[in-house]
Amino acid sequence: MIDFRYHLVSLISVFLALAVGIALGAGPLKETIGDTLTGQVDQLRTEKDELRTQLDETSGDLADARAFVDASGPALLDGALEERRVAVVALGDVPEAERTAVDDRLAQSGAEVTAHVALTDAWFDPDLRSYRNALVGLVLENLDPAPADDATLDEQLAQALVQGLTGADPASPDALTADAANVLAILSEGDNPMITLADPVTTGADAVVVLAVPVEPASAGTAATPTTEADAASTDAHVAVLRAAQEQSEGSVLVDGPRGAGSLVDVVLADEALASRLATVSGAELVTGQVTVPLALAARISGTIGHYGFGDDETPLPAAVTLPPVDRTPVVDPEQGTGDPTSAATTPAGTGG
Repeated sequence: MIDFRYHLVSLISVFLALAVGIALGAGPLKETIGDTLTGQVDQLRTEKDELRTQLDETSGDLADARAFVDASGPALLDGALEERRVAVVALGDVPEAERTAVDDRLAQSGAEVTAHVALTDAWFDPDLRSYRNALVGLVLENLDPAPADDATLDEQLAQALVQGLTGADPASPDALTADAANVLAILSEGDNPMITLADPVTTGADAVVVLAVPVEPASAGTAATPTTEADAASTDAHVAVLRAAQEQSEGSVLVDGPRGAGSLVDVVLADEALASRLATVSGAELVTGQVTVPLALAARISGTIGHYGFGDDETPLPAAVTLPPVDRTPVVDPEQGTGDPTSAATTPAGTGG
């Protein structure tokens, strides 16, 4: 059994050890400990300064690389989309800086932007499904070709939007058809407008650029946010727009921000059927992604399906292509007749494959 003497001896041992430590620390080991700690602090300070210098150098190199890409853009893009007419469709609230940068690069490639369209929440809000069902009945009579009998509501609306944006009048290629104009009017008006138009659309587009709403990359260690019914409805509606844009135009490209959970590019790349049909560009917040957009669209028009960026399953840059000139010779309906048989054309612009 442990008695009082055991406790007494233990306490004396503790105090002796403490006294020896104080004596050594204040005497023979004082300078050694101080010098060791000082040396460690100096070493850490030096390493910090070296890391800061390396970071500054890397940031400078990155800024130089971005400046080089920015300056090279006009020469790299020159003529890539010469005389092509392009509609830009934002799938929601896309940052103004990103939209403006994409417009600038399209202009540098020789393209003409014919429309700036943004989808509103009414396009996919589950609570407004009955409203959309009623609205689609109004637009269907203006569509040619009509959607398939088994087309979903999202697919019907998406095809209506794209036909409204690309519906050039064959007899007057610089003007929209009456049906296309009606579709855009129906979608942009009413109690719950489905789209907003930055300016009136007067000319049909050849191709379509679809801008996804960028998502914030998840922080390390942060759990992914569960997918809600509204999120799923939004994704389905957006994918329908992507499909329609490719199927009912010369070609289209999806332009998105950073890769990650919730990124529409990730949704496409995760679906083999979508990835085999749709071209994508990620990193649109960066000058590299912005310069890539016209090149990716030109490649898709030429028949090349690619996914461009610096993430998994992506390549940095599309191969250069030369597109054939656009034929905008008026085509007159034979049933209407014409006094000048030489005014009829034979070949309108192609459609997306």
